[in-house]
Amino acid sequence: MKPLSLLLILTTLALVSGCGKREMRADAAIREQILLFGSKSEPQDLDPHVVQGVGEHNIISALMEGLVAEDPKTLNPVPGLAERWEISPDGKVYTFHIRANARWSNGDPVTADDFVKSYRRILTPSLGSLYSYMLHPMKNAKAFNEGKITDPAQLGVKSIDARTLELTLECPTSYLLHAMASHYTWWAVHMATVEKHGDPYKPGNKWTRPGSYVGNGPFVLTAWVPNSVISVRRNSNYWDAAAVRLNGVDFLPIESVDSEERSFRAGQLHRTEEVPNGKIDAYRKDNPQLLRIDDYLGNYYYRLNMTNSALKDKRVRLALNQALDRQAIVDTVTRGGQKPAFSFTPPETAGYTSRAQLKFDIEGAKKLLADAGHPDGKGLPPIEIHYNTSENHRAIAEAIQQMWKKNLGVDATLRNEEWKVYLDTQSGGTYMTSRAGWIADYPDPNAFLETFLSYSGNNRTGWNNPEFDRLIQAASCENDVNKRHELFQQAEALLLDELPLIPIYFYTRVYLLHPAVKNWHANYQDHHPFKHVYLEVPAK
Repeated sequence: MKPLSLLLILTTLALVSGCGKREMRADAAIREQILLFGSKSEPQDLDPHVVQGVGEHNIISALMEGLVAEDPKTLNPVPGLAERWEISPDGKVYTFHIRANARWSNGDPVTADDFVKSYRRILTPSLGSLYSYMLHPMKNAKAFNEGKITDPAQLGVKSIDARTLELTLECPTSYLLHAMASHYTWWAVHMATVEKHGDPYKPGNKWTRPGSYVGNGPFVLTAWVPNSVISVRRNSNYWDAAAVRLNGVDFLPIESVDSEERSFRAGQLHRTEEVPNGKIDAYRKDNPQLLRIDDYLGNYYYRLNMTNSALKDKRVRLALNQALDRQAIVDTVTRGGQKPAFSFTPPETAGYTSRAQLKFDIEGAKKLLADAGHPDGKGLPPIEIHYNTSENHRAIAEAIQQMWKKNLGVDATLRNEEWKVYLDTQSGGTYMTSRAGWIADYPDPNAFLETFLSYSGNNRTGWNNPEFDRLIQAASCENDVNKRHELFQQAEALLLDELPLIPIYFYTRVYLLHPAVKNWHANYQDHHPFKHVYLEVPAK
């Protein structure tokens, strides 16, 4: 064949192949068993003892595992790093037996002492963990966390031997196993690694970077490109590595809801964090197989800064609450089957529904505001609404802004910040009202109400009520369900009377999911243990 003829053939083949349909990233990733996971925002960190947020939980749950794990369908507690456990007859002592083949990603055995040291770390006051109160059911944990006890040996945790951990509680805690399975505060860190990279008892330790991170879960951290991708790949030292079907997960922080949806349509994602509110109806009509709307045990609400002079009068806070048409918000703004929230705890949470309920009452709200010295909003400074960057959050804030103006004559301004800055603003209390969301860590009223304890790192409103604290503490030690629920009723009545918050709606989980994603089960926390998930080429 002449060189010119060969060149013509090769050129023609190149042109033909170039005109063919280009393989989308999501399709290539299915073959490679790499889940492409929209994670909304750049994570605050990947240290389970200092972070907060759903996005952080998703990534950490790929890298870490607790003594107790979650059933992928029901989220009921199942053996994790512990192959079994016993509970004493009085319900106060738990003995966990760690698997002989449980390993850290560097090959070190997972030991009982790892948990002893980790629990001491998260409870050490200098670390400033916002979730340290999750461990307060442990004997002396609250006193140690508050600096009233300084000897860590007095904490109710000890290693009987290398593979046996004993946990002693202040009183029987019915939700303990659920909390240990679902929340990273109860998971261990590899203390030798943490100590190698800085002070383990102060924030800012750099052990969570690729090449340094040592975990004990099904995957290991291989890449972290800020605002681009966090990649995890199979951990060959994981005790149950043979059961893991994914080769990895790429977490893609896409802050814009619109951009994330476009990425999904362009074949760049298998799962989105959200769906633009304005596109939900179109997906319902045209692509219902891609749209997921699942029950989700959570409350979308606004925190109110109780130290702000304009919000100190309870009548102002109640007026702002009563002027909101929550039904209109879920019908015309969110559009995802959410329910208006007139309490903080979602109805029928483990059989509990708050008797105390807020209401939509424009005339009552006007009178309250006038009685507080602000008829038609006069003299009240603009209410600043603070939220983390999101088109959906902005749409809700704009609806509330309009309702306050129309119904009360109150002006409002909007302030959005990217995730990390938003968290710093909330923690520093430099906001007036601030968007928040709370998803239950376990199916119990306590999972909601304990966040408003005076010493909870997740309160962040400046509200402090000793009677509320007493009621929640009493409920945590009450075994009679009816008596326990009555304590919660009294506590929630106090919360809704003093109102350091504005409940807006009870969540549903609205997102897009590629048909290739298998073993993905709807559940009240939107937890999907990655060791059970896999990808399968969809049938044509």
